[in-house]
Amino acid sequence: DGYGVIWQKWHLRIGFTPREGLAIHNTGYEDQGRVRPIVYRASLSDMVVPYGDPSKDHYRKNAFDAGEYGIGTLANSLTLGCDCLGEIHYFDAVMNDGRGGVVTIPNAVCLHEEDYGILWKHSDWRTGQTEVRRSRRLVVSSISTVGNYEYGFFWYFYQDGTIQLEVKLAVIVNTAAVPAGETPKYGTLVAPQLHAHIHQHFFNFRLDMSVDGEDNSVCEVNTVSEPIGPDNPHGNAFFAEATLFKTELEAQRVIDPMSGRYWMVSNPSVTNALGQPVSYKLMPGDNILPFAHPSASIIKRAGFMTKHLWVTPYDPDEITATGPYPNQHPGGAGLPEYTAAGRNIENTDLVLWYTLGYHHVPRPEDWPVSPVAYCGFMLKPVGFFDTNPVLDVPPSAHHNGACHA
Repeated sequence: DGYGVIWQKWHLRIGFTPREGLAIHNTGYEDQGRVRPIVYRASLSDMVVPYGDPSKDHYRKNAFDAGEYGIGTLANSLTLGCDCLGEIHYFDAVMNDGRGGVVTIPNAVCLHEEDYGILWKHSDWRTGQTEVRRSRRLVVSSISTVGNYEYGFFWYFYQDGTIQLEVKLAVIVNTAAVPAGETPKYGTLVAPQLHAHIHQHFFNFRLDMSVDGEDNSVCEVNTVSEPIGPDNPHGNAFFAEATLFKTELEAQRVIDPMSGRYWMVSNPSVTNALGQPVSYKLMPGDNILPFAHPSASIIKRAGFMTKHLWVTPYDPDEITATGPYPNQHPGGAGLPEYTAAGRNIENTDLVLWYTLGYHHVPRPEDWPVSPVAYCGFMLKPVGFFDTNPVLDVPPSAHHNGACHA
């Protein structure tokens, strides 16, 4: 309905801006006859690509692909059967040119659904009965070309209430010539006398949360081992420990895969059937931190890279992780500046900012054009529902209405 979408139990709206590109608004899930809000607005906030070669020709390569170039203005017109498959609905993006005129990018956003394997399954060896359901997901995607890189931003909405963001990176690697017989230190030899530079991509996603309303809080969950003692005589015990963040300074965090770390957004004023606060958790995928020295210009200008999680109270002027003018600022703008006051983030309208880092040490297989690489994160319900929300998905109609081996 225009830019509004209803699919399965999902409700959302499609948006698009010149700087951010694709934005998802008013995301909610219909549960027991009521659309329950989850994320008010989700979008790419900014991104930067720091290169690791210190030579005079390459040390300046630290492009802000959203804040400087405008990743939305560089969106592709997507093509049926190439960028998207299946039953497709396209959305055009309308924006301005340098003189204020209207520019339309046809088919800037692709909407389709696709099969995603098994949704749930169980085989009962006592009765020989098997129940299995197929999973489908809604895909909302946009692809932009920035110089030598294509960036695909894919938002997936699953039937079980999961939201996933996946970045797909396609590239013709940035190269430089080297003398015959020389092994490059800050890159990889990909062809005779040609090396591709080591570099990173950092994306920051702004998630204006609204988990069953605006009064939300954030905690960090780590799994810890129980010390040997009366409560753990056999040495096997471990448990998940939650720590509540009260201020935005406390909520500047990095990932820790060895503790199973994730971050949970809860609404303390709304409980499920078990009396637990309804929640959604942010689950990191592969990630990394920058290798640039703290004194480097790029660290000052893109301070958001130094933390994977930032949390702020909602402020309509705080839209981008690098501030409004990253190409005209000496450093310190954006998230470091927003959070300096240490504002309260308990039981309030809050915003999660998640930094996603992709580390690219080029390979010969990346030449002359690289296979697509993937990175991303997930938002998953935790006690948001009283039980599995997809028990009502009907079986696939195969072999007289049942799935058989």
